[in-house]
Amino acid sequence: MTTRKPALAALALVTALAGAAGFSALPAQQAAAQATTAPQQTQQPERERFSPSRHIEGRIAFLKTELKITDAQAPQFERVAQAMRDNAKAMEQAMSQMRGNRDQPRNAVQRLEMRAQFATLRAQSSQRFLDAFKPLYASLSDDQKKAADEMLARHGHGHGREHGRI
Repeated sequence: MTTRKPALAALALVTALAGAAGFSALPAQQAAAQATTAPQQTQQPERERFSPSRHIEGRIAFLKTELKITDAQAPQFERVAQAMRDNAKAMEQAMSQMRGNRDQPRNAVQRLEMRAQFATLRAQSSQRFLDAFKPLYASLSDDQKKAADEMLARHGHGHGREHGRI
């Protein structure tokens, strides 16, 4: 049990630092693959679809708890929380648009353009989060910084699922 809490905390910070956008290359590849399958095979109940904003408030609360945010740090943390909400909303809109065009066949160039668009969105989300996180990090105590640093050291390298959610 003691190893699970640090792993969850690490996942929380990684998601936050990735912009909480909830996007990785895997969902984009799955969505692209679904776009080429028959329509009856791609219809999933809404509850099964990935949603970047589904648990955003819980992820924000988890991060706040793990970093032990004080009342004095609350204004800086609220900027981080708002960046996470904005990132999730932007990703939700992009994914919704992609789902809406699912029945249209895509060629290789269109698929690469879609990947580039999502890469741009991820970069914007990361920058938005970084801009909000820097002032918060500056206000953290040494113990809080250590917790944030440890979470990032394990999972914040930008490989694969680390672009996931908190």
